Amino acid sequence: MFEVKNFNNLLGNVDGISDNQLEAHFGLYAGYVKKLNEITEKLQNVDKSLSNYSFGEFSELKRREAIAFNGVFLHEKYFENLGSSGNASEKLKQMINDSFGSWENFELDLKSSAVSTPGWVVLTLNKQTNKLHTYIMYEHHIGLPVDQEIILALDCWEHAFMIDYGTKKVNYLNAFLLNINWDIVNGRLDKLF
Repeated sequence: MFEVKNFNNLLGNVDGISDNQLEAHFGLYAGYVKKLNEITEKLQNVDKSLSNYSFGEFSELKRREAIAFNGVFLHEKYFENLGSSGNASEKLKQMINDSFGSWENFELDLKSSAVSTPGWVVLTLNKQTNKLHTYIMYEHHIGLPVDQEIILALDCWEHAFMIDYGTKKVNYLNAFLLNINWDIVNGRLDKLF
């Protein structure tokens, strides 16, 4: 069974994202954990012989499994990389320069990607090119190519910012950029080399 992780350390420690916003978001994340456990349990007991493309309990559980799974683990990555700490390492800065041309281009790419999706933006190490790349994801499971390692997750769903910013998503993105836990992001990158 999957368990809800505690991210209460973020409360009072994220400038521009209120505790009220964070607590609501934690509740949504807990819902994904609950749903993933429910799907996992049902998959153990469902009659697989009735499965087909049109409809079947097994088929539907399998179709929704990735949504709940990614809903859990993208949120965990997002909360982990929140809470301003440290600075981007020299290695990360160099990879961003090599991949995007400059730090400014990276931030512009990240923000432009974020306003282009109602879902997620992830900064990945593309294991095919060995460069950093941003991808837009929809409904937690659509839009991430294979051979990617996520080093930064940005939740762009309205539930991540509506309490604080209403429809002013750009203001949320500015707050997010000021609150990246670079120690976590650096560590994710370092584990890949």
